[in-house]
Amino acid sequence: MTREVVPTVQGSETPVLSKRQERVLRAVVGSYVGGASPVGSSTIAQLLPVNLSAATIRGVMAELSELGLLGKAHASAGRVPTELGLRVFVTQLLARRDLGDYERRDIAEAMEEALGDAVMRVASDVLSRHTHQLGFAVTPRLERLVLRHASLVRLSTAHILVVLVSQSGVAHRCLIDDAGASDQADLDRIASALNDRIAGRTLPAAREALAQEIRALRSQADRFRARALRIAERALAAVPGGPGDLVLGTWLALLDQPEFRDPERLRALHRAIETEERLVALLDEILKKDRGPRVAFSDELGEPALRHCALVVAPYGGPSAPLGVLGVVGPSRMDYARVIPLVDYLSQLVTARLQA
Repeated sequence: MTREVVPTVQGSETPVLSKRQERVLRAVVGSYVGGASPVGSSTIAQLLPVNLSAATIRGVMAELSELGLLGKAHASAGRVPTELGLRVFVTQLLARRDLGDYERRDIAEAMEEALGDAVMRVASDVLSRHTHQLGFAVTPRLERLVLRHASLVRLSTAHILVVLVSQSGVAHRCLIDDAGASDQADLDRIASALNDRIAGRTLPAAREALAQEIRALRSQADRFRARALRIAERALAAVPGGPGDLVLGTWLALLDQPEFRDPERLRALHRAIETEERLVALLDEILKKDRGPRVAFSDELGEPALRHCALVVAPYGGPSAPLGVLGVVGPSRMDYARVIPLVDYLSQLVTARLQA
């Protein structure tokens, strides 16, 4: 299940670097990711594979600063990578690290136990636990799922519960208005007729098939069939389109990150993710544009609470028509060499679970 991961990062023109500049930037990013603190020339000298004097390193760091790739943190003499510097690192300098066999087995075993609606929740928790970031998954776009069957349950004299189940086991529930009383037997017959029409079809295809049958029925006096088709049509119409719901992993993972030891910043991030529909809309745009793993930095996210944060995301559900997207959100100081292949691996496992 290994594949080449070539993450895309939106933005922008990136400067062309010399080999020496590449080595220094790679060393600065590596030290900053590991230590979460500004990096000085003496530290870089120890990390470089070639011998360079401290003065030479300081000169290269000054060049990188002029290019907007490094910045100063407070009054410290050390430097930190800017978001542009991290973007250049991810797109030009990142060396992929494969996941270890033990970690792959652990992740695969967790996903093997997930069925139906639990797939997204387990995937989010696995991402949180293995990356120490906030894992998330957007539930499948319902209009792209192939349907298996439907159930109709009388909840009251005014409402029917509709349960649509896809071939992958993902269920969607909604209420429709319908006056009635002791007609559950009729609803079971209607559901059986509906299943004959929707099984093996996507939601748009099922809607079109029902619409054609309703048009053909206008010249016939079949009251039961007419009612069955009306209920079926309303049931399918009640299913919302657009992006799915955001399923979050455990927030405790972010407490391991120094950037979120400030409770106020963590609360602000929580509010932004829990209430900000823009994030789901952005993920949907990513789903439309990209088929592989992608890194998005805060300048793309348009949310103040996500400043100095990054997303690593990947679509799942097949290359031609992805069903959704999953990934992690965390500080831009992220171990991308490990997080990107891990997110990509999870997307493959979720795809396999939904196609099983």
